[in-house]
Amino acid sequence: MTLPLFLVAPERLAGVRAGSAVVLDGPEGRHAATVRRIGVGESVLLSDGRGTRATAEVVAAGKAELELTVTAVEEDAEPALRLVLVQALAKADRDDQAIESATELGVDEVVPWQAARSIVVWRGDRAAKALRKWESVVTAAAKQSRRSRVPVVAAPVGQRGLVERIRDSALALVLHEDATAPLAGQPLPDTGDVLVVVGPEGGISPEELAAFEEAGAVPVRLGSTVLRSSSAGPAALAVLSAASRWR
Repeated sequence: MTLPLFLVAPERLAGVRAGSAVVLDGPEGRHAATVRRIGVGESVLLSDGRGTRATAEVVAAGKAELELTVTAVEEDAEPALRLVLVQALAKADRDDQAIESATELGVDEVVPWQAARSIVVWRGDRAAKALRKWESVVTAAAKQSRRSRVPVVAAPVGQRGLVERIRDSALALVLHEDATAPLAGQPLPDTGDVLVVVGPEGGISPEELAAFEEAGAVPVRLGSTVLRSSSAGPAALAVLSAASRWR
């Protein structure tokens, strides 16, 4: 069984090597000691969320913390080719479902998009609360999938901000049901950001699609069926990962 992973502050793992002592405390320590009831002699994974992952053995267990000895350290470099999911805001937590699955599938960044046809609107305090929720979702999914890197949650963008991201990307792919080019088989760059743009329930407006194409985006289709906003992005990421990372 895969060892449970807990996130710690980057400074906790800075310079650690086999034999180093680390204390897992705070909310993660309480969860490990009280909820998971991890005891002396068991091993866990620690990550700073930035690519460092350490295997450590429990040498002492308290009510809200574990004292650990590091047995191995791995460094996962940031991939040269970054997969970025631009997810339109959607109702019924479908956008949350999308970014959760995308994190498990290896996405490097998620970008909330306030699309013209999004039913959900982020404004003021609601926007800040919703963004924190997205950060919580990707963090939990990264831990569940034992990722050493937690995806970046970018600031929300509208059409103008998304056009800028498309122009700055190495490749931008817009999932659209009327597209004729299949996603599978699209040539991928060796480096840079590959954006996967997913629209809301009502679809991407013609004006948005025209602006994205003018900025250099490529409309593509996944297949003959129309997927929900919660599943389209993860499905596309799986296709791209199979063509690049899962070899």
